[in-house]
Amino acid sequence: MRTGIKIMNCRLIRWVFCSLILSFFFAFLPLTVHAYEILVGTGESGSFSHFAGKNICRLISMDRELSCKTISAPDTTHNLTNLMSGSLDIALVDSQMLRDALTNSGYFKFLDINYDNLRSLATLYTVPIVLVARNDAKISTLDDVKGKRINAGAPLSLQHLAAETIMGAKGWTKQDFSLVENLPTNQSQETLAFSSGTTQAILHIGVHPDPMLQGLLKRTKAKLIDMNDPDIEKLVGEDGAFTKATIPAGTYPTTPEEVNTFGTQVILVTSKDLDDATAGSILQAILENKETLKKAHPSLSPVRASDTSKLKGEIQPHPVVNR
Repeated sequence: MRTGIKIMNCRLIRWVFCSLILSFFFAFLPLTVHAYEILVGTGESGSFSHFAGKNICRLISMDRELSCKTISAPDTTHNLTNLMSGSLDIALVDSQMLRDALTNSGYFKFLDINYDNLRSLATLYTVPIVLVARNDAKISTLDDVKGKRINAGAPLSLQHLAAETIMGAKGWTKQDFSLVENLPTNQSQETLAFSSGTTQAILHIGVHPDPMLQGLLKRTKAKLIDMNDPDIEKLVGEDGAFTKATIPAGTYPTTPEEVNTFGTQVILVTSKDLDDATAGSILQAILENKETLKKAHPSLSPVRASDTSKLKGEIQPHPVVNR
């Protein structure tokens, strides 16, 4: 009997000892096990938006009280609606799409959704709209495009929206061109038409440098056209969704000079329901690691929302932005 009691006592001592060791071990585990998970809405997987979102997530996850996960979406409407409903905490949103959502215009004209609870945190990067012309098209300025063969992009695409914006600013219609194609950028339809000379000018929307664009310029000896144009200047001045943009000299071999153009901005958006402490931690993680983001890609240059165009006051910055 005494032997049985001794065995039980030994087992009890071992159990208590192991429990103490485990308690001590778990006490010093990283707090990310219990961290609040931030869900970040981005563009589709493989897009620059998704790439930028993943880099931002890495910075946010450096905070031991936060973890982060990117959620890719097929379109901006999906991200904005989930952001508004609370299914996302933050999202990367194009400024033109954001403006349209807030004013129920453009693609949001027939959507009965109120986005008034959205708030801006920071502007992450600029997305230039660049005019690309064949070397044999005799296009040196934006006005030279009139009468030429162009691709306006697939209907409802950002490229098509940009083409409509430029045509509206210039007072042009489709009748002002000898050909207006609506070819998508995927499946090489646009590049094949451009390479063969079916179209003479296209619009490129994206960050720079772009390896795909560089390959097209090299193959076709095409060049980027400066859009330092009074009508575009007026557009940028009147519409807060757009901003001036510059492609540095030498970015592409066929365009050794600096190229002036315009574009949209990608804004980090949240809702007014995100608490100040969490919003502040996210903003701090991004702004304190600007150089890290810039090393990931030179176009990533975040600034707090109060330092940027506020889309003419159509979206308010989150309270932590001005602190």
